[in-house]
Order: sequence, then structure tokens, then C-alpha cells
Amino acid sequence: MLEEETGFSKGERIARVSIITLAALGVIEIVFSQLSGSIVLFADGVDSFSDAAVSFFVWMGLRFALRRPSKRFQFGYYKVESLTALLTAVSLIAIAAYIMFRSYRALLRPSTINLAPYALLVLFGAGTVSLYRALQMRQIANKYNILSLKVDAQNSIKDASASFIAFISVSAAVLGFKEADAIGGIIVGIYILTVSYVAIREASLVLLDAFHEPELTHEIEALIKSNPQVKGITGLRLRRAGPFIVGQLKVMVDGDMTVREMHRVLSELETSVKSRVAGLRSLTVEAVPAN
Repeated sequence: MLEEETGFSKGERIARVSIITLAALGVIEIVFSQLSGSIVLFADGVDSFSDAAVSFFVWMGLRFALRRPSKRFQFGYYKVESLTALLTAVSLIAIAAYIMFRSYRALLRPSTINLAPYALLVLFGAGTVSLYRALQMRQIANKYNILSLKVDAQNSIKDASASFIAFISVSAAVLGFKEADAIGGIIVGIYILTVSYVAIREASLVLLDAFHEPELTHEIEALIKSNPQVKGITGLRLRRAGPFIVGQLKVMVDGDMTVREMHRVLSELETSVKSRVAGLRSLTVEAVPAN
């Protein structure tokens, strides 16, 4: 439990830093987009604000996830984290549509970019900062298996790559290909849609209790069968609850085993599996007589 709290605490901290950083980048990019007239710089600024919103939802979700169960939410608040990831992804679709619409209008009427050196400097800086923060976030998300933080990290990597694409677009526009600025904005919108699709798919599967990780299932079955008191497995059900895994298991044991011996075997099984499988929050083991 201490490791879980540590992971969520680190996740909250990096998400909070992300909100402040991305909001500041968004303000700078939008201000310079108005001065330069670059639509792709505007698109990247809006994208930075949307990423700040993603980090805000993630931060809220992580704060809820480790709350103690209540009378109404008797299994805890683990799935709040997945729900926030889903809501964030849906909101990104609307943002992507707005960016693509603005970029399409700019494509029909391409214009010259003013203050191009400053626009390029802002885009390069935004891409570098976003990439550095995304790699930090992904490291924490993978270590503690936090879904919404993984979504935020993927979105941040997308944001960094979008900034570099915008940098290339503005460079091409300065060299004479004016339409490149609007085309870059459309590409940024497509990037956002791609991340939204992945996030919606992953979060929806968790909320629907879908679980398809054959390697993990086989690992748990092998650990159970390694106990000499276990005669077989009649059922193993696993599902994700936010960043954690919970499961139910039925094992066959000797029908002549005493209640005390059966309790000892079940306790050993739960302890051994939970200590070997990262992210396994709880495993309920039920014994049935082999004969």
C-alpha cells in the first residue's frame, strides 16, 4: 500500500507541474501567434492549453483514486482515474475539430508570417520543454502502472512532436511555401484525434471490466499451481480497477483437509501471488474439494 501511495503522490506532483508548465506555454504561443499571424502557432498554443486540461483531470483523478471506500462507493474510487481519462479524451476531440476548422480556413487564405524568428524560437522551446516533461511523466506512469498518467504522457509526447512539426511548418512558410503553416495546423489536429482514440479505447475497456493480458494470467496460474497443496484451478477472473488489478480464484484442494490447513494454504496463495505480481491490489481465493 505504501508503494501505491508513493506512486500516486509522485503522479499528482508531476501532473500539477504539468498544468502550470503547459498553461504558461499556451499563453506564450497564442500571444506570439497573434503577433506573427501563424495559424500553426495558434493551434499549438490551443493544444498546450488542452494538454494542461488533460493534466488537470489526471491530477483530480489521482487525488480521488486512493480515497477510502464509503457506504456508497464500497469498492473504493479506483475507477475515477479511468473515468477522468475517458472524459479528457472526449474533450480533446472537440478541441481537435476546432483547430482543424481554423487551419482549413487559413489554408484557403494563406498569409505571410511576421516575426518568424521569434515564432520559431517559441515553437522549439515549447517542444523541448514538453518532451522533457513527458519523459518524466511516462517513467512514473510505467513504474506504478497509472493509466491516466500514461494517457497524459502520450499526449505530452504528441504535444512535443506537434511543436516540432509546427516549427517545420513555419520554416517552410518563411521559405515561400505559405500553405505549410495551415497544413501544420491540420496535422496538429490529427495528432490530437489519434491520442483521443487511444485514450477512449483504453479507458473504456477498463470501465467495462475487460481484461486481456494472457502473459499475466499464465504467470498467476503458474504461481498457484506451484503450491503442492493445489490439485487444480477451476476459475481465475481478473479485472482492472483504475491502476490496480483485482481478481477472484477457485482452487481444488484435498477434500480431507482441515479448515485450519485450508486457511493456511489460501493465505499462502494470496501472499505469494500479491508479492510477485505488480499492481495486484487484491485476490480472493476460494477452495473447493478435489473429490
